[in-house]
Amino acid sequence: MPVKSFNPYTPSRRFITVEDFSDITKTEPEKALTVSLRKKGGRNNTGEVMVRHQGGGHKQRYRIVDFSRDKVEISAKVIAIEYDPNRNARLALLQYADGEKRYILQPVDLKVGDQVSSGPSAEIKPGNCLPLTEIPEGTLVHNIELLPGRGGKLVRAAGGAAQLMAKEGDYATLKMPSGEVRLIPAICKATIGQVGNIEHENVTLGNAGRSRRMGIRPTVRGTAMNTVDHPHGGGRGKSKGNKHPVSPWNQPTKGYKTRSKKVWDWLIIQRRQKAASAASAQ
Repeated sequence: MPVKSFNPYTPSRRFITVEDFSDITKTEPEKALTVSLRKKGGRNNTGEVMVRHQGGGHKQRYRIVDFSRDKVEISAKVIAIEYDPNRNARLALLQYADGEKRYILQPVDLKVGDQVSSGPSAEIKPGNCLPLTEIPEGTLVHNIELLPGRGGKLVRAAGGAAQLMAKEGDYATLKMPSGEVRLIPAICKATIGQVGNIEHENVTLGNAGRSRRMGIRPTVRGTAMNTVDHPHGGGRGKSKGNKHPVSPWNQPTKGYKTRSKKVWDWLIIQRRQKAASAASAQ
């Protein structure tokens, strides 16, 4: 899907790019598959800000996406491709043979009129969901379960795809989009193909207003603050001082490890940091 740019009739228009939405076939969501979405502004149940730089934004309804793909051995027809304001991937609206409708993430090459299904006997084609035991090695997959029956948790963003490297015993080895190589229980399900809307990463917001409509508030640099407001604040002129990079609460932000629970470490064969350093060395 191409990205659209504009003539620079204002300074911000020079840099703005947008998706052209030529792949969208239906503009209104399926009302029965949506729920109201309340803005939280980054606050928890007591009103305390837990995530900074969130607030405002355009009103949205949440689309209920079928990540579990639990309608086994029932074929479904793709009847529409829709935009989802809550994610960067597109949604495919399915109508099953029994009349039920569900949303799934649209993979590359899945079009209106295509048939998809879920289960061990499903074909190896984009949009079909199978256990990893039934998927050939080397296949690109997305929407991968971490625990059987819990629904897809991994690789759900636009353009994302993991590669099934090997299957041995009760576990399958997958190479994640980050470069991490990890084990997943082989009975977990995954959907064939790469998540669609690949060009999303080339979109430039270009001005402050687009960020605000997405619910993203401005981020102020610590060095631009006063000493009372941030450890990086104060000084004469644009001074960095003799300070190590820290958060507003004085916690180191470069290389300081905060992860304590290592229950799942044995499932990770190669970490993404090591994969990135190996790639840069080549």
